[in-house]
Amino acid sequence: MFGRIGRFAVLRPWVTISAWLIAAVALAALAPQLKPTSDQAEFLPSHYESVQAAKAQERAFPQHEQPAAVAVFQRTDKKALTESDKAAVAKVATGLQGKGLTKVKAVVSSPEAVSPNGEIALAQVLATVKDPYDPELGESVKKLREEARSLLAGTDLTMGLTGAAASAVDAKEASGDTDGMIMSATLLLIVVLLLVIFRSPLIAILPVVIISLAFMVATGLISTAAELGGLKADASISAILIVVLFGVGTDYILFLLFRYREQLRGGQDPKQAMISAVALVGETIASAAGAVVVAFLALLLSTMGMLRAMGPSLAISVAVALLAGLTLVPAVFSLLGAKAFWPSKAWKKEPRNALAGKVGSAAAKRPAVIAGVTAGVLAVLAVGALSFKPAFDADSSLPQDLESVTAMKDLQRGFSAGQTDPTSVYLEKRDGTALDQAQLEAFGAALKIEGVGEVSPAVPGANGSVAQYSVVLKYRPTEDKALDLVSGPLRDAAHRAAPEGTRALVGGTSAVLGDISTAVTRDYTVVFPAAGLAIMLILGLLLRSVVAPLYLMASVALGFAATLGATVWLFQGGSGEKGLLFTLPVVVYLFVVAIGTDYNILMVARLREEIGAGRPPREAVRRAVTASAPTISAAAVILAGTFGVLMLAKNSMLQQMGFAVAFGILLTAFVMALLLVPTLTSLLGHRAWWPGHKKTLPATAGGAPGTATGTGPAGSSAGDGSRTDDRSLV
Repeated sequence: MFGRIGRFAVLRPWVTISAWLIAAVALAALAPQLKPTSDQAEFLPSHYESVQAAKAQERAFPQHEQPAAVAVFQRTDKKALTESDKAAVAKVATGLQGKGLTKVKAVVSSPEAVSPNGEIALAQVLATVKDPYDPELGESVKKLREEARSLLAGTDLTMGLTGAAASAVDAKEASGDTDGMIMSATLLLIVVLLLVIFRSPLIAILPVVIISLAFMVATGLISTAAELGGLKADASISAILIVVLFGVGTDYILFLLFRYREQLRGGQDPKQAMISAVALVGETIASAAGAVVVAFLALLLSTMGMLRAMGPSLAISVAVALLAGLTLVPAVFSLLGAKAFWPSKAWKKEPRNALAGKVGSAAAKRPAVIAGVTAGVLAVLAVGALSFKPAFDADSSLPQDLESVTAMKDLQRGFSAGQTDPTSVYLEKRDGTALDQAQLEAFGAALKIEGVGEVSPAVPGANGSVAQYSVVLKYRPTEDKALDLVSGPLRDAAHRAAPEGTRALVGGTSAVLGDISTAVTRDYTVVFPAAGLAIMLILGLLLRSVVAPLYLMASVALGFAATLGATVWLFQGGSGEKGLLFTLPVVVYLFVVAIGTDYNILMVARLREEIGAGRPPREAVRRAVTASAPTISAAAVILAGTFGVLMLAKNSMLQQMGFAVAFGILLTAFVMALLLVPTLTSLLGHRAWWPGHKKTLPATAGGAPGTATGTGPAGSSAGDGSRTDDRSLV
């Protein structure tokens, strides 16, 4: 099948290229724009209490407004505010409201918004939108800060903006243009590394052009699928798509070009060499892509809409990368032929691959020692994963000199930390009749538990059957103490105090994050095993083996734990972080387990090919490692480098993500794919391929059964290229 695909693309290159160009232009022109959302409550299933509380608010309090930001006023000398200071606060708030900024409904202050110690005054910034990450609202927050400086001139006051919208603005600026940074780093790494490997400007640039075209097609398909299927894309999906498509796409191009070069060295003409290359590695690339696709699609089993939306988007990207690798790449390079390598002539000579040869020889000679050492190192690193503590407090990862951070500290000198985003508690009469005043008072009193700073009087809804309480916590809404309090003692107290015939619902930011924590924990126990089983099935079909997929997945699981453990050691231990990004296990799963499995698949496919040529297991290991090391190394460095650039960000959570993925990819490539997997295969010998292994199999294309043809480093060139036989990969 893959030989036929390669033949069509190579013999009809302009048809193939034209089809891709038409698809890219059409999708760019006609596909709708992605509509990202950062409202995490929208991503939770309806049975979670925080979602039910939000629905109760919409029914009973449709005009309810939460402050998007809070202006914190204080004297420059930190002393108590005077009456003239309080008057100045009111004047500044009125002046800011008069600016008529986009999506800012009002800037409200009152004499009651002064702290009990008299040192801090607040003004609430009310917005016309709920999403604190709204771009236009963010621009208005910046203008509020600028306008406040002139309004404060001549007073003894300073003002800082904090709260959700202000923190969102500061987080974005602290992180810089993450998408642009990732894109620039990715393109630079691809171009430089391909230039070093192939010494050809065309080969360095063409993959970037090809993947850029595939990126247009993928984003168009994703936005169309989102529009037709009603899916939502998380705000971070664009950055992830860049990495997935460029990283995976480059991997598949490298897999193909290295084998194409082997075929040319074996004496085939360029067109036949490309057809043979597609036939030889097409199944490997398709299997690698299939493993990644099913791993991403396993996210559909998640309870969180954020992950359910991300899964199909990433799967579409990988499928497009696969299609481009098998059709567009062969078509483009068939037009260039050997001129693609210009001006270098090194492609004509067999590379020495001295280091790769030494690694292959060591893996073949001392498999038990190398397998034991590598497994031991991975196990030690994996111990750290047991100490993993998820963190939901994104604000704590920001640089401490940002205005939203310092303003929050100032606010806490006079108010409870939860003043910027109170928790909402609702008491609802089940039969729709009005609540009794005595019941309301008793219920409100029951909410005053340890950790709660203030409980507002009940605010009845339109028909009196629902009442709302604003509960100000002593902790910041996103910190662990707030999440533990709201999802535990506060909910328990509210449920116990609810009179007969009523129900209590606890909502707000802390409640949403607490429910997300529960949902993520549940997802780990469902999504990961499902993805593992699906990947094992694909490996079994590729290798025609029951045994090999078992130890391959065991090594993948060990690599996952080692990656997570190393990140815990570095950040929770070395850097003193209280916790790590709560989605970090999912990120490691997506990019280390799913994509990193590509390298294991490439290695075992080559091992199977060498075994199929009739070679003893240890000789097959030596040849497979020697031949595959350059491809795996180049692909891994590009993908790891892409994520590694995130470590330059000032945001510690981005640093955690960057390190975890970069380290995990390198670990998967250089430790697992090049050392652990080949040595385990060598130790198991022919048993690794049970029940599909036969001692004598057709060799590579054009060769006689049980023999290897060609002069490649692994003896796997496609002979005279007269035919390609998929059975050579069995």
